[in-house]
Amino acid sequence: MKNLIVLIALLLSAQFAMGQKYFSKTGKISFYSDTPMEKIEATNSTASSVLDIGSGNFEWAVLIQGFKFEKALMQEHFNENYMESTEFPKAKFKGKIDNLSAVNFKKDGDYNVTVTGQMEIHGVIKPVTAPGVISVKGGNISAKSKFTIAVADYGIEIPKVVAENIAKNVDVNVQADYQPMPAN
Repeated sequence: MKNLIVLIALLLSAQFAMGQKYFSKTGKISFYSDTPMEKIEATNSTASSVLDIGSGNFEWAVLIQGFKFEKALMQEHFNENYMESTEFPKAKFKGKIDNLSAVNFKKDGDYNVTVTGQMEIHGVIKPVTAPGVISVKGGNISAKSKFTIAVADYGIEIPKVVAENIAKNVDVNVQADYQPMPAN
């Protein structure tokens, strides 16, 4: 009988831990580059993300070729010349919410957080710390953040011919609406 109680307790705790994870397959990542010569914007609405509200662990992954530009030629140059998306098909982030205790996932509200982790773009991994907002509304969870990255930090080379057209720093926006991760 004792073993049965221990087994039930373990199963319940495992189910509770699973209920702590949320995911999104429709996360939106956009970036913006602004120079006097040209404004460049692109959006990808197929980013995957997992948020563990118990531990604060946070992960994102996005296919580089999924970014859509206003001009097809920009998209082609982005994938072939700058991001080399056949060699480096994904960008990833893996980190943690630093101030998880500031978020009450059982109470509606917007909670300011800081997320720290490792960003991988173009095969280069760099530490990143970014501000964000976790929103809870009617039991639904969403997250958003805005930060800036330096293109050179990720080994992305801009040819001198177009250097005036592409900003050295790019503004990045991420947003996701999460749903509970289904049990196995």
